[in-house]
Amino acid sequence: MKSLRIIAAVALIAALAACNKNSVQQMADAASNIGISCTPELLTVVNGAIPVTVKVDYPAGYFAPESKLAVTPVLVYEGGEAEGPIFRYQGSKVRENNKVIPADGGSVTESFSIPYVDAMKKCYLELRSIATYKDKSVRLPARKVADGVVTTGSGFSTRGYYDYKEDGYQHVITKTSEGQIHYDVNSSSVKSSELNSASFREYTNTMAEIADNDRAKVKDVKIISYASPEGGEERNAKLSSDRSTAAKQAWDKVSKELGAEASPEVRSVGQDWEGFQEAVAKSDIEDKDLILRVLSMYNDPEVRESEIRNMSQIFTELKKEVLPELRRSRFVTEVEYENYSDEELHDLADRKRLYFVDETALLRIAATSEDPADKALFYRAAAERFGSQAGRYNLAIVNLDQDSHAVTELYLGQLKNQKDPDVLNARGVIEIRRGNYDGAAEYFEKAGNESARKNLGIVALANGDYATAARQLKGAGDVNEAIADIMAGDLKAASAAIEKDTSALADYYRAVIAARSGKKSDARYYLDSAFEKDASLREKALKDIEFVAL
Repeated sequence: MKSLRIIAAVALIAALAACNKNSVQQMADAASNIGISCTPELLTVVNGAIPVTVKVDYPAGYFAPESKLAVTPVLVYEGGEAEGPIFRYQGSKVRENNKVIPADGGSVTESFSIPYVDAMKKCYLELRSIATYKDKSVRLPARKVADGVVTTGSGFSTRGYYDYKEDGYQHVITKTSEGQIHYDVNSSSVKSSELNSASFREYTNTMAEIADNDRAKVKDVKIISYASPEGGEERNAKLSSDRSTAAKQAWDKVSKELGAEASPEVRSVGQDWEGFQEAVAKSDIEDKDLILRVLSMYNDPEVRESEIRNMSQIFTELKKEVLPELRRSRFVTEVEYENYSDEELHDLADRKRLYFVDETALLRIAATSEDPADKALFYRAAAERFGSQAGRYNLAIVNLDQDSHAVTELYLGQLKNQKDPDVLNARGVIEIRRGNYDGAAEYFEKAGNESARKNLGIVALANGDYATAARQLKGAGDVNEAIADIMAGDLKAASAAIEKDTSALADYYRAVIAARSGKKSDARYYLDSAFEKDASLREKALKDIEFVAL
């Protein structure tokens, strides 16, 4: 439709300019011989303006050498008019600095734009022309070339996409407690001194605390026994198994005293080659690198055992420091601690007892607060008490939610990492809202995160690059994505984009999709649904050219 309007207007211009007659009237009479095309076919709002491109093909013998033509595109709307630039053409003998149309014909392409205002939703575009031949001029009848303007592509939200930093709060904290007992060479007997060792005593004390803690629950207990890599693989396998049995008996006695109810998983590893290598690597033995390098040359356990025995005669440190630590059983308990619930955290906050909570808890209280003022209060507390960068960033985002852009920039500027993708993206969102799309795009390109990708889709929408916008907004699942797909001509993708969106605006664009698909009854259904949710959309629909067929 848009193209037809512009084409008709240009055709009029061409007709006036292309006639090789001796009067302006004859030029007007020959206007129907002019070929005109317009891009796009329907006038469309792009970045606050209505861009128009018109191509005019003048046939041979149309434009007299002494003739001139001045054409003004005018958008007429309710309550006003908006003029585009004046285009001037002349014959080959006119001594002025306008575009020359030769007597044997030619093509002219003109691109222009008219600033858009909301009143233009109901409008038409016409061309008003004045033809001059030598010293005579005639104002030609205005020619309508377009009816209405498509505003669908400009209906996107400029709120932008951004995220809060995660609070990192864990409602369930998992910790592991471990104790060890050691054995004499070739022995599986559990000595009483080992049950009173610092390692095992600390372990049993922890288990006692768990038993008395209503918020703690034993998730898993493992008893893992080993033999040092000496004395033969078969013998060590049996020795490791015997140690597992002995360790389990020790556990049964201790757990009964502690009131622990967990049933442990008992494992026998056998020769502890991994433990040996780790212990040697951590030791102060002067030639430890040589020992590890030599042993790495052998895959056969028997050969490695032989080398160990040989080394034990030479490196007494192995016998004194390393091998005894490998004759052991490990008691490993995994415990789940129930942290404060969200309700408990807010109760602490209400009672002004925030000194009980750490940084992540403060961030959690803020994240689960509904009042923006409360969010700001707790994020500020996290920033001031713990130097929390996440708290300070989120404090900036609370203000971004409220359109307090200057305050947002103030808090963003206080962050240590100014190259943080989230920070760069937030700065870009501010520029989008200010209408500075080029500046916004620079920030988004540097940010490179998921939110920035979608924000680049908004920039593409503003610039009328709908194919790029559809690609960048893929997965956004909102009206912006639907608008990009509609304007890119993919109505199926547009419908899928707002499949889960139940808002009034989503229903409005479902109606647009239905109207473009020729489904009038569906379009009326979705419009009724949109009006029921938001009555203000009725006025928008009445002036929307998308629904002219309705």
